[in-house]
Amino acid sequence: MVIKVVKGNPTPEELAAALAVVRARAAALASAPSGAEQVTDAWAAPGRVARRTLPRPGPGAWGRTYWPA
Repeated sequence: MVIKVVKGNPTPEELAAALAVVRARAAALASAPSGAEQVTDAWAAPGRVARRTLPRPGPGAWGRTYWPA
């Protein structure tokens, strides 16, 4: 694994902290079962973002194009 600092001048302590986080994340992913189902956060669910119905054209439709249902 190669990590390169492209901007700034981190102290050795800051670099060690960042590397510890990256290594801990890699270790957690490596220890997880390969067939395990990944649980996604409800905030990331596509159904939450997509609207159920589109605004219908007609009087006042311009006002419904911005405001969420």
